[in-house]
Amino acid sequence: MKSLHFVNGTPGGERRRNLSRGVATRESGRDSGFTLIELMIVISIILILIGMAAGMYQRSVQHAREATLKQDLVVMRTAIDNFTMDKQQAPQSLDDLVDSHYLREVPLDPISRQKDWVPHFSDTVLSPDQSGSGIDDVFSGSDQVGSDGKPYNSW
Repeated sequence: MKSLHFVNGTPGGERRRNLSRGVATRESGRDSGFTLIELMIVISIILILIGMAAGMYQRSVQHAREATLKQDLVVMRTAIDNFTMDKQQAPQSLDDLVDSHYLREVPLDPISRQKDWVPHFSDTVLSPDQSGSGIDDVFSGSDQVGSDGKPYNSW
């Protein structure tokens, strides 16, 4: 047999005590939900987190581009040195490295996203048998400043 509980003088009134849990619950009246201030606080927190994530994403993309630039420079400089030692003459252009199969292709500069590498020509010879001069180094064509405070075209 079920017993009725009287609250505020009426059976089941606005509040009824749940005897098994000892908690007062609302059964009538308006539906419970979130207030405008609660929604604004949650949305503000979400926006702050998105802003922080976007900043971290931009930094990670920049570091990835810098790492790619460093690797590309090492590969091209190694190819220039190998070409010079093998042919006893420095390459006259970066395309000479591709034509001689020292590189598959001239990579894009990850900073400027173009093939705007700046070759450095020199009369320096790597061996006494070297007959001609040409490219001895290569640099990025971008004058932007890297995360280390130095411009990319000086790496």
